[in-house]
Amino acid sequence: MIIGRLTGIVAALGADHVLIDVNGVGYVCLAGSRLLSKLHAGDEAVIHVETRVTENSITLFGFGSDEERAWFVRLQDVHGVAGKAAMAILDAITPAELMDAIALSDASVLTRAKGVGKKLAERITGELAGKPPPLGRFGKFEAANVAGMASAPVAASTGARSEAISALVNLGYAQSEAARTVAGVAKDIGDEDVSILIKAALKELAK
Repeated sequence: MIIGRLTGIVAALGADHVLIDVNGVGYVCLAGSRLLSKLHAGDEAVIHVETRVTENSITLFGFGSDEERAWFVRLQDVHGVAGKAAMAILDAITPAELMDAIALSDASVLTRAKGVGKKLAERITGELAGKPPPLGRFGKFEAANVAGMASAPVAASTGARSEAISALVNLGYAQSEAARTVAGVAKDIGDEDVSILIKAALKELAK
């Protein structure tokens, strides 16, 4: 059985994990400090889960959004990046910052993560450059719920960037060029509106 999401009550919090009570059954999920800081014992929460099964154990990695979970999986496509390093990266930077770092080949951003040195950071940005952003477990990212955020939209900014990049690729631009351009204009105008982002990127590409 592969667990993809848990909805329940936060029963306890540890230094690197959360215990979620789902109808009387307690699930322990490893989690980063950014997610743990948003959770409080007794609150209802939805945790997005990546399940890892080995010969000796079953480990649940918990995230506040399916986008973070998807990037957790994508990062481990890179040689030398295991679950611990991927979790550390997503605990140190947001998916939007990760997308920008890859698009702009700015490996220094990834070195903020505990245990991630310059060489590994450069390998990540190098190997993931030109690849499309990961999709959610069932396609596009919709919504995720952390305690007290029952209907909050998830990662609207990175979703807008992904849509803008996809639109440019459909127009014939290379994935890496589209990603780099969108990342650049987003720093100046923000990324809340997809149409504005696309227009600004096209203007930049036309120069």
